[in-house]
Amino acid sequence: MVLEVSVDLYQPRMMELIVDRGILGLGNAGRSDIRLVTSTGIRMILLVIAGGCFGILSGVCANIAGQSFGNNVRKACFDRIMHFSFEQTDAFSTGSLITRITNDVTQIQQLFMQAIRGFVRCMMFFIGGTVALLSLDLSFGQVLLIAFPLIFLDIIFIFVKTNPLFSLLQKKLDDLNNIIGENVSGIRVVKAFVQEKREEARFENANKALVGTQFRVELLLSFMRPVMNIVLNLSVVAILFVGSLRVRDGSAAPGTVMAAVTYITLILNGMMSLAMIFQTLSRGIVSASRLTEILDTDPAITGGSYIGNTDPDVSKAYKDSADTSKAAADTDNKSAANAASVSNEAGPATAPAIRFEHVDFSYPGSRVRVLSDISFEVRPGETVAIIGATGSGKTTLVNLIPRFYDPTHGRILLDGVDIKDYDLYALRENVTVCLQKSELFQATIRENIALGNPDASEEEIIRAAIAAQADAFIREQPEGYDTPVAEGGMSLSGGQRQRIAISRALLKRSGLLIFDDSTSALDLATEARLYNALRTDYKDVTKIMIAQRIASVKDADRILVLDNGRVSAYDNHANLMKTSRLYQDIYASQLKDADTEAGKGGAV
Repeated sequence: MVLEVSVDLYQPRMMELIVDRGILGLGNAGRSDIRLVTSTGIRMILLVIAGGCFGILSGVCANIAGQSFGNNVRKACFDRIMHFSFEQTDAFSTGSLITRITNDVTQIQQLFMQAIRGFVRCMMFFIGGTVALLSLDLSFGQVLLIAFPLIFLDIIFIFVKTNPLFSLLQKKLDDLNNIIGENVSGIRVVKAFVQEKREEARFENANKALVGTQFRVELLLSFMRPVMNIVLNLSVVAILFVGSLRVRDGSAAPGTVMAAVTYITLILNGMMSLAMIFQTLSRGIVSASRLTEILDTDPAITGGSYIGNTDPDVSKAYKDSADTSKAAADTDNKSAANAASVSNEAGPATAPAIRFEHVDFSYPGSRVRVLSDISFEVRPGETVAIIGATGSGKTTLVNLIPRFYDPTHGRILLDGVDIKDYDLYALRENVTVCLQKSELFQATIRENIALGNPDASEEEIIRAAIAAQADAFIREQPEGYDTPVAEGGMSLSGGQRQRIAISRALLKRSGLLIFDDSTSALDLATEARLYNALRTDYKDVTKIMIAQRIASVKDADRILVLDNGRVSAYDNHANLMKTSRLYQDIYASQLKDADTEAGKGGAV
């Protein structure tokens, strides 16, 4: 860049030589020197070619640096977003995060590229051009003294006026992206309730607000270049006027005036480029502050240093003594919290115990207590079901275990260790949550199943799918396990999506498996086969199951009954039928009539 600008600054001197000595013959008794014109012209051509090569290299350099910078910032922001808690993601909003990681990164990338190339060129043209101009004749400096303040005032005025609008512009873009995201993800709801016109109106209003703000910005920016062109042309006229006076009195030559015109043009064009950089700077400052807000936001949920037992020799010892481990786990609650249970061939190496101790929880920003004084424990290898009315806090409760949220009071222990002391990655490696809403990705069925265990063998993938009752329908797909899945899994039915999600959860082979009403789309027969597979093939895995149907939970080792965020009862089905009025009411509403007709006495 330095060499490129140096070439541009040297050319007017060569032009001065051609005009004054080569054409006008000054210093040579008025005789033209064609050889001088030719030789100097050839040198100018070679110099211009060299300057062009330097310009290409500087452009490539600036682009590589700018693209790399944008790439690094984009990755850093995405990495930070991936470590945000649900609370922080909700606070930023999805649309805003998308805008920041795309549009805002592009803005600062452009600023970075222009700054690298533009500031070097502008400052060299300003300093080098000014020195060169004054070296021709000090009287030309008077023109600069008048032109510079006018240009700076124009730049500052535009900068002050547009800077607040750029912030507003990005917020309007956030709003637009939020509406787009909501409608794309919820398009089926929009169509089902015939709300296309309403959503089109919402989009039109948001788009109109964005366009209006952008128009105000562009209107202000449109004044910048014309004003600077006026200053540039007036400066050239002033140089010509001053130069003509100096030529008339014999203190300057015509070539000197031509060089001065070229220098003032280079200087003021550099200032115009600087003005354009300031325009980009205004956008970039707003975008940079929005990205800095992401990068400076520390994750609300951070882990400790405890990673649990990962020694393969110890794991093997547990495998060799599975019966002993399970017997020890059942002795008492304290030893159960620290005992390591061992799975069979399909299960994990250890099965942790869970203990809730006087846990309260309220969602961030809300004073409503969703969970109150929750205390219970799950023994290693045990299957515990959670049941209760809608809104009783079932999903909220299990979301606390992998620390999607943290309790507002009390603590939760995994294998006898407070989950806050666990390394967050290690904690979530030990806990698998299978959600009611099955999130699938645009990949093959095989890749979706292997999401939590990408190194799984073909045999392990198929075994997990068989246990989840998914293998049969997968093999009926056009390409079997290699069949592509549409965005969000929309190429599959609800039950099929749930079974793939369950396969994914089983394949992860974690110590604790949580089903958050993840069998709601399955019929009772399929669900019964799934639970039978879990009992036989994954009997040593600790399982927590949320369900709405008594038939889904009645065979669990114990059942936790939630009522308005409190533990109403915690026992097996037989005892709950004797002691819990709430459980009896749920049972009566779901199964009593059917059992009477079938004469089964409530058996599944």
